Amino acid sequence: MFAIEKLRCEYKQNPLGIDLAAPRISWQLVTDRRDCKQAAYQIQVAVDSGYREMSWDSGRVESSQSIHVELDQVKPDARTRYYYQVRAWDQTGVCSGWSETAFFETGLMGEPWEGEWISAPTEYFTEDSEVCPQLRTFVELNGMVASARIYVTALGLYELQLNDRRVGNHYFTPGWTSYGKRLQYQTYDVTNLLSGGTNVLGVLLGNGWYKGHLGWKKEKKIYGSTTALLLELHIKYMDGSTQRIHTGQGWEAAESAIRMSDIYMGETYDARLERNLMSTSEAGWHPVAVIGHFKDIIVAQENVPVTRNESLQPIALLTTPQGDKVLDMGQNMVGWLKFSVQGKAGETVELQHAEILDRDGNFYRENIRSAMQLVRYTLKGDEIESYEPHFTFQGFRYVKLTGFPETVQLEDFTGVVVHSDMERTGDFQCSDPLVNQLHHNILWGQKGNFLDVPTDYPQRDERLGWTGDAQMFVRTASYLMNTAPFFTKWLRDLKADQTPEGGIPFYVPNLTEAFSEGWGKTSNSSAAWGDAAAICPWTIYEMYGDVGQLPIYLRVSFVNAVIAAVQTRQCQVLTPQ
Repeated sequence: MFAIEKLRCEYKQNPLGIDLAAPRISWQLVTDRRDCKQAAYQIQVAVDSGYREMSWDSGRVESSQSIHVELDQVKPDARTRYYYQVRAWDQTGVCSGWSETAFFETGLMGEPWEGEWISAPTEYFTEDSEVCPQLRTFVELNGMVASARIYVTALGLYELQLNDRRVGNHYFTPGWTSYGKRLQYQTYDVTNLLSGGTNVLGVLLGNGWYKGHLGWKKEKKIYGSTTALLLELHIKYMDGSTQRIHTGQGWEAAESAIRMSDIYMGETYDARLERNLMSTSEAGWHPVAVIGHFKDIIVAQENVPVTRNESLQPIALLTTPQGDKVLDMGQNMVGWLKFSVQGKAGETVELQHAEILDRDGNFYRENIRSAMQLVRYTLKGDEIESYEPHFTFQGFRYVKLTGFPETVQLEDFTGVVVHSDMERTGDFQCSDPLVNQLHHNILWGQKGNFLDVPTDYPQRDERLGWTGDAQMFVRTASYLMNTAPFFTKWLRDLKADQTPEGGIPFYVPNLTEAFSEGWGKTSNSSAAWGDAAAICPWTIYEMYGDVGQLPIYLRVSFVNAVIAAVQTRQCQVLTPQ
């Protein structure tokens, strides 16, 4: 057997929204023969899966390369799906046959955004309002839909809804970047979510990292004071015609049932205030405000998205010496609790999250500091209701329950584990259970701290992308999971946040200078922390062979010096020229 499998484009399987002039593809050889090596390959790229409309045929290329092969002859158009297949020959001339077809789909590719930035009107939503706004527009279809894509970003966080259904398994979008310099957009295939006649497109906006609390100094609105949305829906019909819907005048805004949502503080939800997006008779909807904001800093999604990756069931319901009801999840996790509850309209339940119990077995929060990690839910009444937060996550093992019925059923609670959707690539097991537990802790440390940025803690009032922590853990992280897209995105923010002379902040994305008070004259370029600019991209190169990362973050002369030193095995201090 000799075959080609696991085709990837920019590390991703069949990605949407690629915005590269020369995307790179990779593949794996699978064989049952020893000493089998690739001697040549052939790539075909087409705009149809039958390869009748060929965009490029590489012909036979004499090369052993099977990772990061640039499709530099394709010249991709915007908003177009490209199918590709690969075959290879080994050193004896045996051909693998064509692989299964894979695809990548381009995003806007630099096309100007037709949509306008919209926000909830200030006469109803002040800058200090904690209520999450809900935006909507109605979409009338003109025929049978062949394909539909949404391109969207936000100031703050967004959650898409189409006809009352959540769009995608992406959370905390558009992600945390250096918002003044870089802002990601995402692409969604919504072809199967549209229905004949009238459709309603709704969006919830949350404060997130953009407007909410960040850091231990209790500051808010570090990046901005107003949440906003930028969106385009592109529809292709079976007859070849097209339709575009975008943000601007004509959209409406209203208060949502989310009365407060903050990454550190938690979320407050009043189910009595839920809205029917499809209703045109409900009061409280107002025309949106069109605001001015940058569009030239918007880039396509680079990292893998944050997703729900697994779930945990509580192992026990404890009654502490102080009389609190506390759920024990069995281990620390990062995410939130999904729960079901029944009661009267207006009754409120609370869930407060912590990592440990004190020596007496009581609920303990001192190490969480000012991060409340508190979820409040007010019931609409009578029927069993289920809820999970929208724009917050907690680091916890124990959950104190307040306001719940006297009899609590463990099966009514599920821990939802979320982190960046990195593919698992490495594992370790041995005969010593203590060493295995250490490995388990390391793995779960990565799950908890790789939520869009590499943080130091996932629970207390910090959760920052410390450069020192990242450069220390990057090699271990890259052994356990495929971290290349994760660090690609984060290192581009590091580059964006470098000082004019090349200084590296203590954390990326960077915060205000006030957070560095007391650390000396500079808030950057400390040993170990500043080393992240060299160690992280170099480690990604060593782990993934990705030479394309190096010139982005290191001076070319420095890279050449490092490569030369490695090749000649010289040990010396290397400095940029």
